[in-house]
Amino acid sequence: MKVLGIDHLGIAVPSLDAAVKAYEALGFPVESTEEVASEAVKVAFLPVGESRLELLEPTDASSAIAKFLQKRSGLHHVCVLVPDIDAALAELRSRGIALIDEKPRPGAGGSRVAFLHPKAAGGVLLELKEKGQD
Repeated sequence: MKVLGIDHLGIAVPSLDAAVKAYEALGFPVESTEEVASEAVKVAFLPVGESRLELLEPTDASSAIAKFLQKRSGLHHVCVLVPDIDAALAELRSRGIALIDEKPRPGAGGSRVAFLHPKAAGGVLLELKEKGQD
């Protein structure tokens, strides 16, 4: 699987507005915000060099981010950029890597994403991302 780089670090927050204010006060500008209905989250992207921080606020109490925040807060996942997410998933599947997503799902900015099970990456939730046709 070819990895092009770290796209973003996903950080779960209870309030996007409060988190954005805190990060702006630290000197991080907001690049964009949007709601990703399929994941039941509102997100804000903050550029950090060639990568970004992704702040995630749940919009539904049953969402994965809401459940995460019930137990802890902070770093939720690491997202790496891949050129072909279908090929990456097929390769990982053939190696017996535990996947959460067998097929890509819609992500922010028109991207396609898929998550690997944390046991595949030493306890870290790893997201694969293929950029959209923006």
